[in-house]
Amino acid sequence: MEATTADAQMPLDPSNGGSNTEAGSVTHVPTDPLVLLAEQIQEQIGKVIVGQQRMIELLLAGLLADGHILIEGVPGVAKTLAAKLIARLIKANFSRIQFTPDLMPSDVLGTNIFNPQSGGFQFKAGPIFSNIVLIDEINRAPAKTQAALFEVMEERQITVDGLTHKLPPPFMVIATQNPVEHEGTYRLPEAQLDRFLMKVNVGYPSLEEEITILERQNQQAIVKSLDDVMAIVSPEVLENARQMVRKVHIEPKLIEFVAKIIWETRNDRSLYLGASPRASIALLNVAKALSVLHGRNFVIPEDILQGVPPVLRHRISLTPEREMEGLTPDDILKEIIGRIEIPR
Repeated sequence: MEATTADAQMPLDPSNGGSNTEAGSVTHVPTDPLVLLAEQIQEQIGKVIVGQQRMIELLLAGLLADGHILIEGVPGVAKTLAAKLIARLIKANFSRIQFTPDLMPSDVLGTNIFNPQSGGFQFKAGPIFSNIVLIDEINRAPAKTQAALFEVMEERQITVDGLTHKLPPPFMVIATQNPVEHEGTYRLPEAQLDRFLMKVNVGYPSLEEEITILERQNQQAIVKSLDDVMAIVSPEVLENARQMVRKVHIEPKLIEFVAKIIWETRNDRSLYLGASPRASIALLNVAKALSVLHGRNFVIPEDILQGVPPVLRHRISLTPEREMEGLTPDDILKEIIGRIEIPR
């Protein structure tokens, strides 16, 4: 696959990302190259996926914030297709792992194999050694296999037989699960859920989008549109973009706003498990990434509010009483936001 000239047009050099003339001064990040990059990626995705703008925006935010994404939705709403497109757009290696009840940790991580020629063991890397890793139906594997992902998702490395193997950057896990089919599935451990930057809920397309999908299928446009998608950015440019996102300015009062939201989840009577400090860091990073995608180099309250549901919905647990009332994590998060004064 040939790269476009976009790489040369957008160096995204973080060394030129702003000026810190004095300690405590605001770093001004030029967001134009990042916004242009996001627009080009969305344009390429639009060649294949109709609608699902919310999912695409959050996937891009996760990519810029260097985090893993858990996508939950019924079959047929382009979850797998979106993951493939992200890998193709950044010229990254892609691997897909279908989780099943009989999947073993070595099937994911790799194992040491005896080499008769050398008389020793040689490590054979598993499919997790890639840049973009799609894990289909992640909740179908048992706890032993789920636990094998803890180290690699947090530290970007795996340890086998006492030897540590680093994964090449960038590394991103995009996992999918079905919200309605529970037979033969396992509940994901809270420790693993906490390692996902966001959980994105994907719904059905609108009527207009459904018509467009059918029209494309009728014209057989979808068959060749995957081949029409071009690489937009190299892994090096992506890393520079991430460094620039980290420099996005956020006011102290907004940092306090993030902390109050997380603190409230730990003291809400409707929850028996609140969000961890990892969640507050995730919300901060996602808000910065969303601000860039919206064409700004500073965070506003709306960026934080937009990031609250996907960042926190999988990190909190409702009490049995509230679950019996039919409430969801998003309902409780809405109540919490309503109690906190939004800074302006």
